[in-house]
This record gives sequence, structure tokens and C-alpha cells, in this order.
Amino acid sequence: MASSVAAPVAAPVVPSIAPEADVSHHGHVSLWGTGLGIWLVSQNSGPSNLAGVTVRLRVSVPLSGRQELPGECLQADQQTVLCRTGPLGADGSRQGKLALELQLLGRPAEVVVRIDTVWNGGATDRDSKNSEHEVLAPATGDEYVF
Repeated sequence: MASSVAAPVAAPVVPSIAPEADVSHHGHVSLWGTGLGIWLVSQNSGPSNLAGVTVRLRVSVPLSGRQELPGECLQADQQTVLCRTGPLGADGSRQGKLALELQLLGRPAEVVVRIDTVWNGGATDRDSKNSEHEVLAPATGDEYVF
């Protein structure tokens, strides 16, 4: 007598769901002589925690050679600096803070600084407008807020 054994049924494949976060960058820039100061605070309003974020800072004029940067930053090219924020909690309590003083080639009358998120660990950010900024800073030494 032949026995009837049912073949095992494979569980359906469920695609993984990307975490969701709301990263924002705020701060100010200031231009004086050949110096450009960038002060930046990054935070996450959740709902998922992030292990870290990479922020891109692009400047409309070339930097004057190699820059002295904090350990969490590197110069990607003659006009771009990339910085890690460190972990950002979903409740906004853990913030990434950066203070940079970049040296520019020449003494520009103004500079445009573009700030955006390049990497966030694969999280979905449905409100990316609060993490993308373009700031015009005339060479007045004043702080221009974003």
C-alpha cells in the first residue's frame, strides 16, 4: 500500500521593508575673506533609528587645496566635503553636530553652499526637503541660516 505524504509547502517570500526616517539638517553658513564656516545639526524624527547619515556639503567655488577637517569628514573633491553624523535616534534626541571652517581659493564675493543627505542606511525619507538646502552667503561675515 502506497502512503501519501504531502510535499512541504514553502512559506511565501515577503520582501523586506525599508526602515523609514525623517532626517533634517539645519544650521548656518558664514563667509569672510577666504574662510567659509559651516555649522550643521542633523537629526531624525523617525520612526526608525539610524546608525548614521552621510551629509554632502558642496561649495560653488573651489577649496584651497587640502583642508583640515574633523575626523568624521573627508574631502571628496575640490568642491565637496562628506561628513558622518553618527547614530540618529528616531525621537530626535541624538543629534549629529558639525562645525567646519573651510578655506576657499581666492576671496569670493559670495558662495553657494548645497547641503544634502547622500546616505542614510537605506531608510525611506518621505520629507527629504528638510534635508536638502541651498544657501547663498555673501562675504559679509554674517550668518545665513538654513
